[in-house]
Amino acid sequence: MSEHQKEYKNAWTTYKEEELKALYAYADRYKNFLSNNKTERECVRTMVKEAEAAGYRNLETLISENKKLAAGDKVYANYKDKSLILCCIGQKSIEDGVNLLGAHIDSPRLDLKPNPLYEDTEIALFKTHYYGGVKKYHWVAIPLAIHGVVAKKDGEVVNITIGEDENDPVVGISDLLIHLAKEQMEKKLGEAIAGEDLNICLGTIPLQGEEKNKVKANVLKLLYDKYGIIEEDLVSSELEIVPAGKARDYGLDRSMIIGYGQDDRVCSYASFEAQLEVKNPQRTTVTVLVDKEEIGSVGASSMHSKFFENTMAEILNLIGSYSSLKLRRMLARSKMLSSDVTAGYDPNHPTVLEKNNAAYFGKGVVFNKYTGSRGKSGSNEANAEYVAALRKLMEDYHIVWQTSELGRLDLGGGGTIAYILANYGMEVIDCGVAVHSMHAPWEVTSKADIYEMRKAYTAFLNSEL
Repeated sequence: MSEHQKEYKNAWTTYKEEELKALYAYADRYKNFLSNNKTERECVRTMVKEAEAAGYRNLETLISENKKLAAGDKVYANYKDKSLILCCIGQKSIEDGVNLLGAHIDSPRLDLKPNPLYEDTEIALFKTHYYGGVKKYHWVAIPLAIHGVVAKKDGEVVNITIGEDENDPVVGISDLLIHLAKEQMEKKLGEAIAGEDLNICLGTIPLQGEEKNKVKANVLKLLYDKYGIIEEDLVSSELEIVPAGKARDYGLDRSMIIGYGQDDRVCSYASFEAQLEVKNPQRTTVTVLVDKEEIGSVGASSMHSKFFENTMAEILNLIGSYSSLKLRRMLARSKMLSSDVTAGYDPNHPTVLEKNNAAYFGKGVVFNKYTGSRGKSGSNEANAEYVAALRKLMEDYHIVWQTSELGRLDLGGGGTIAYILANYGMEVIDCGVAVHSMHAPWEVTSKADIYEMRKAYTAFLNSEL
């Protein structure tokens, strides 16, 4: 092939033995993270613990003690265990901008309704409200787990995880047997399972001595005996229904990973590790991990909230150089990788992507110059100069990369947090990995791709683009 033609490499063909060891070690760390962190709260708590062990200090503590920040200092800001910002102060003035990684830590799931518990024909069930873009038929007839917190009136917050330990029971949603499914099978795919039918089966044993709702009463007794919670406490709970089970190797060659929540924990975990690896950068490095992306980045813990901007203002103040103008300059001069996933080309579904502009398993980290839908609506589009600089960075660090669009024209599309940060005037591009079965209970990624992505994030944070 002529040197003037672009050929996207298969990353697996580039590895020597030592790099393969590093790749598999990273994949194992990531699988462990996926298996043990299925909610945004779990992600933040785990990351805060690891960040503190790596020398990061709580921003709130520094503010209360009126501490000053200098080059090399590491701080984090935790917003209600829902969103997390990590920052390593660089040698250069922060007013010149930061290198920013941004990912989200929420994933599609089922949430409990405010008054979820009821009994029907001596079966106790939870009513749910699905969160994010799900295919509802995916969630029936599979083992499910319950993760989250219950806040009591006295201020106690009870952590709950049911269904992950091998000795735990699991819960689930029943499907209709094929023998009686004639009418169901004639419906459109999106209508075969109704949202109001996503009810979680909890038990069937009645509590002796009760006159009515005996099975519901028994479930409440079990919850009270183990967690000290009553039915009213469920009103102030955040309990999420997620697939039960660990992330695992996928494929006979173990080249892939299957697990829940890889959109977008595959990018958030790589961003987190890359941030911790930074020591004394020239430019200040920041990693922001946010909630609520799957429902449009709305709400107090989302990228649209003022949490990020307020945190950066506090950091500027502790450096000793805060002003509204300096904050705006810093944001406008920053560079960002919006760390999010894209659709991977799938031979089982070849018509939804245009082959020359699709992302492929094994061909490395993916740059999406824009996302959006139908005429790039709702997208941020990176400018040519920024893309060129990133191409050079990937080449300098021997990182395998590719580009893609999110689907064939006029078919669909999607968005990320990229446009929100671009509103400040900073350079932003989407950068992640290809995923199969995105938004399904179990998603699939390539180990080579996630390894190249981590390398790319580390190179970016340490760069002076």
